[in-house]
Amino acid sequence: MRAWLPEQQLSGPEPATERDIAGLNRVFTEAFTDRYRRDGLVGVRVPHLNPQVWRYALLDAGAGALLWRDDSGQIAAFNIAHRSGTEGWMGPLAVRPDRQGAGVGKTIVRTAIDWLLEQDVATLGLETMPRTVENIGFYARLGFSPAHLTVTMTNDIATRGHLPPALLSHRKGSAADQALAAARRLAHELAAGYDFTRELLLTADLGLGDASLLDGDDDLNAVVLWHAAPLAEGRPKDEVRVLKLAARDLQAFDAAIAGTEAAAARLGIRRVAIRCQTRYEGAFRRLVARGYRVRWTDLRMTYEGYAEPHPTEGVLFSNWEI
Repeated sequence: MRAWLPEQQLSGPEPATERDIAGLNRVFTEAFTDRYRRDGLVGVRVPHLNPQVWRYALLDAGAGALLWRDDSGQIAAFNIAHRSGTEGWMGPLAVRPDRQGAGVGKTIVRTAIDWLLEQDVATLGLETMPRTVENIGFYARLGFSPAHLTVTMTNDIATRGHLPPALLSHRKGSAADQALAAARRLAHELAAGYDFTRELLLTADLGLGDASLLDGDDDLNAVVLWHAAPLAEGRPKDEVRVLKLAARDLQAFDAAIAGTEAAAARLGIRRVAIRCQTRYEGAFRRLVARGYRVRWTDLRMTYEGYAEPHPTEGVLFSNWEI
């Protein structure tokens, strides 16, 4: 896979590694700040991401972390493509503002599509801002269709009065292996081929967060992967962010959210943030009933023929952002 852009004097793709984090951060901040400015949010300055969050994204993506350089060797564009079992998605992706409008965006998206299809994914998607019609049209011309919203919801919780949380980090040796296997079975039961094992292990290895568990009589009823490390560089730990959630039914969903709130309280963190996919109407209503408030929306788009599965029972949240 080699996509050259001679008219822009860009070369790539090449693997994005931890050595590239500073350059990726610069392009990320410049591109998204410029995007907000063009959307009318002139005063918004997008901060650099926490380097540990970048490490998580790059290690999670592996060979799907791609970048392109200009003739001076500086990063001009990147696309981080991820695969979790049969689920494939891309993000973040960005083109440096001075290189936009010349086909670079199409190249980095098409390259990531090709890479994900080579991995035999059954789902292929991305997220974009729903108010940015320019982006929606851009992705539509590349074969993506709008699906449903991902609604970022937050709740400020009490730091006392919670039951002790059941966490993956509390399980050692064979008990931890059994919990990971149970989490893999649960995700697969909800959406065939989905597997969040790598994300669970990376989160633990990098010390970014943990996973809340809900045991059933025979198997795991719910698992919630969350990060407590700040998303932006230099910020304090001020929220727990849910990245993946699998629950066997709505009762398990309620209990899993309660367990995640208890884990946040145990860390002295008052805010829990959940990116709720609106196709799960029952889960959305239950979050509203718990006091969660809508803060942001993103539009999920999926590639033609590679839509997300929708379990007949249960809830499966898979965050398509880092």
